[in-house]
Amino acid sequence: MKKLNTPVESASPEMVFAKSTLGESLMLVLQEGSASYKRIANFLLRNQVKVTALGIEDMAEQCDVSTATISRFARDMGFNNYAGLRNQIAEVVQAVFQPVEKLRNTIEAKKNAPSPAHTSMQFAAANIDAANQGMSESDLNEVVSHIAKAKTVYVMGFGLSAHLAGMLALHLQPFCSHVVEVVGYGGTEVAAGHLANITDKDVLIVISFPRYALDVIKLTQFVRDHGACIVTITDSPASPIAQLGNYLLLAPSTHGVLPSSASAAIAVIEALVSSMMVSNKKNVEKAMRLTEAISAYLHSADNNVKYTQPDSNKPKK
Repeated sequence: MKKLNTPVESASPEMVFAKSTLGESLMLVLQEGSASYKRIANFLLRNQVKVTALGIEDMAEQCDVSTATISRFARDMGFNNYAGLRNQIAEVVQAVFQPVEKLRNTIEAKKNAPSPAHTSMQFAAANIDAANQGMSESDLNEVVSHIAKAKTVYVMGFGLSAHLAGMLALHLQPFCSHVVEVVGYGGTEVAAGHLANITDKDVLIVISFPRYALDVIKLTQFVRDHGACIVTITDSPASPIAQLGNYLLLAPSTHGVLPSSASAAIAVIEALVSSMMVSNKKNVEKAMRLTEAISAYLHSADNNVKYTQPDSNKPKK
């Protein structure tokens, strides 16, 4: 399997942290640690900036473990205590998180956010900005190349991610030989049936955000075992599908109320489709033909239905 391409100059702060020495140690704990250690590692990988301001009691509450477990975790990670672990995280954060730290702290403090709606908009803007910072142009071009050459492009998402998968599938259909939206009526059984004959000539684009569906993990592992190229669109390096793919497109989904925000995911999908459309002249021609084919069904000034104001003087029946 191809290793994830994460150039430091273009990777997101979350990915840079995950690829640091400390981050890699946490990723290992996330994969092989005990249940309580996995919760701690997962929280640290997702909330580096927030952790720098948390005391051990607050950290224990966030991870639903005891303070003794936090202390033991820190020692097993090679630090004298939790303060030492937190200080090391702060050093890494200082190096890679400055571009987004101020905005995120502003959101957390709810400054300039007079309403939940305004706060939600701030989260959306922060997530899209983080996704933009983390997008690797070279990775995106490689993904487009794989999609263009694929015999079949499979797009998979469960739950709320199913709507994102449907959007991506519709966008890709005019420019790919064959696109299959994996999840449909019938749930996991139908999804598994769609993927039963996947080969190394195909591409799977899997989309998953909190709350993660167990089925999407199992099916992605099945596809990985069959050698197909896997592109994952998810929110964090700590996501259970992040390490299963050949390419990782990060779309942070932090939100103050919702389990996850889809704003960055939509932005990443649009960026991928835009790159696909302009990747060669044939795709531009296909887009023009598609517009011509459906133009008769689109609203325009020429086919606008005029509204006639009823005559107020006319007697009612």
